[in-house]
Amino acid sequence: KPASTMGCLQPASRRLSGVADRISPAARSANMSRVRSRDTRPELRVRRLLHRVGYRFRLHRRDLPGTPDIYLPKHKLAIFVHGCFWHGHGGCKRSKLPETRAEFWSAKINANRRRDAEALHRLAERGITTVTLWECELKTDEEIVSAVERELASAQTIAQGGKAEVR
Repeated sequence: KPASTMGCLQPASRRLSGVADRISPAARSANMSRVRSRDTRPELRVRRLLHRVGYRFRLHRRDLPGTPDIYLPKHKLAIFVHGCFWHGHGGCKRSKLPETRAEFWSAKINANRRRDAEALHRLAERGITTVTLWECELKTDEEIVSAVERELASAQTIAQGGKAEVR
């Protein structure tokens, strides 16, 4: 093989930052075009589970800050189902930044984190309780339901003038 390609699918001129991508730009583009912002597998799993246990909700309410993935109007509860990579889940192995174009990805993930924090703040100003479920934490159905019910109980305690228990 010529030294310029060294087994990569891309010519040397297409490499970025001295680190070669393992697939061609066209294949990378095709992969990235399939990444969805709604109706992801983790989100569908949470929705099915919540519906099965009796919660009724609205999806992707664009009139609410941050467009929550799931909104329970009766309980004023917004649920975000975040992918660990895209939302920068701290300490999670799935949130490791790519070595290629590290500056770009770092800026993108940090912008997502800032936008998420702003949305949570604006929802709190409206009196809406929020739950963020991380992709890596969706291990069992019981954990998902308990996280939602914990926030509902906490919000009800605060609404009744008591103090919420931090768990």
